[in-house]
Amino acid sequence: MNIFERIKRYFQDKRGKKSAVKRYTRSTAGNITLVLFLVLGGLFSMLPLIYCVSTSFKPLDELLIFPPRFLVHRPTIGNYTILPDLMASLKVPLSRYVFNSVVISFFTTFIYIYVALMAAYSISKGTFKGRNAIFWTVQFALMFNAYTLAVPQYLIFSKLGLIDTYWIYILPPMASTMGVFLGKQYIEGYVPDALLEAAKIDGANQFKVFWSIVMPTIKPIWLTLLLFTFRDIWSAVPSGKIFSEQLKILPQVVTQITAGGVARSGSAMAVTVIMMIPPILVFLVSQSSVAESMSSAGIKE
Repeated sequence: MNIFERIKRYFQDKRGKKSAVKRYTRSTAGNITLVLFLVLGGLFSMLPLIYCVSTSFKPLDELLIFPPRFLVHRPTIGNYTILPDLMASLKVPLSRYVFNSVVISFFTTFIYIYVALMAAYSISKGTFKGRNAIFWTVQFALMFNAYTLAVPQYLIFSKLGLIDTYWIYILPPMASTMGVFLGKQYIEGYVPDALLEAAKIDGANQFKVFWSIVMPTIKPIWLTLLLFTFRDIWSAVPSGKIFSEQLKILPQVVTQITAGGVARSGSAMAVTVIMMIPPILVFLVSQSSVAESMSSAGIKE
């Protein structure tokens, strides 16, 4: 037997051993256990939401009881019906707070998505020098917590004369690098260079390529950014930067109602439940794209 026959027999024996290996699959009991574990984990993560909704329907005597009860025993809508009377004592009509929250949240969200994805596109497909250094800076910026930037931001806004203006709501989110990071990773994995080159040959400029080709292709990314950015801006409270009642938003109204003590906690929870509705609606629209966007973050470096 020559060397070639020995090599051939070696691979045949090895292939035969692999085919003889028994394959193990998860049993029905294992599948049921896994599903139950996931369901329990999901229910546990929903406990704060359930408690918030339950408290918003509690009458005053159940709010003052000790130890507090998790679920309501005698539900009432009094905490919701009393809201107009509580809002009537505000210096500014409630419609002004609603207008500020809605306009600021949607306007800032869409501007941020456009700016972040344009930056991601230029870093991913651009040919200028230093783009890798810029992307490294973007990644390092992800490690900084927003609270560590509060003092530097206040000093900068104070020097620029932006305190107590609408710019306080708009400019800080623009510095977030999460959208640039996710966008760059997704564009590199799902937007081929050949497609962009074909568009340029047809006479499309960079803005036309970005708006007509890149944006429709990376729809999961901007839907994901829509969810997270809208959620953060909707619930943001720029403490120490906004003093005019004309410029305040709904979360600041919640803090004023909560200041009434335990007796107002039911009304505060009622306002919180109402404020949760827009982010939940945005989530229902974009939730199918979140998993795909997050999984694409590790496609390339």
